[in-house]
Amino acid sequence: MSRQVFLYDPPDRFVAGTVGLPGRRTFFLQASAGPRVTSVALEKTQVAALAERMDELLDEVVRRSGGSASVPAVAPVEVADTGPLESPVEEEFRVGTMALAWDGEEQRMIVEAQALVELDADSDEDLAAAEERLLQDDENGPPMLRVRLTGAQARAFAKRALDVVNAGRPPCPLCSLPLDPEGHVCPRQNGYRRGA
Repeated sequence: MSRQVFLYDPPDRFVAGTVGLPGRRTFFLQASAGPRVTSVALEKTQVAALAERMDELLDEVVRRSGGSASVPAVAPVEVADTGPLESPVEEEFRVGTMALAWDGEEQRMIVEAQALVELDADSDEDLAAAEERLLQDDENGPPMLRVRLTGAQARAFAKRALDVVNAGRPPCPLCSLPLDPEGHVCPRQNGYRRGA
């Protein structure tokens, strides 16, 4: 079976969003173009890492181009997207690995999110060999979402993604673990329950 690639070049919309209440949220990347919508699930830490790395890569592009690249320093207000995910949210796959690249000729950010793959291996050598085969097998690899964004779209995506990550439960001022509405057993307070 050949690899399924969900390609958006360019997307009408590419956002990070959540479904559920804080503390029980499921995070998604969602790309759309016309009537076509693709949603992939991932972890909160993956969303944060993607947004931070995207901003770092865009800053590096600006630095190396001496400011001549078509990348804004901050997310432009006119491309900001604060709307909810398009419903119904139907998960295509759960993200395992992600990659970012900058296409200097086209002045586009390339975002790839590949499906999580379970590898069966009896030893570290078997696992390394299975991972190598997976990386080399582009034709029959796991499903992948590939999105090509302008510099402005990429800045707007990164800003929204970080806002979504930070919109969850507030951190405890002592231990930085998330505070639940029912309270929080803080390790720095020797287990005494703190109110929210």
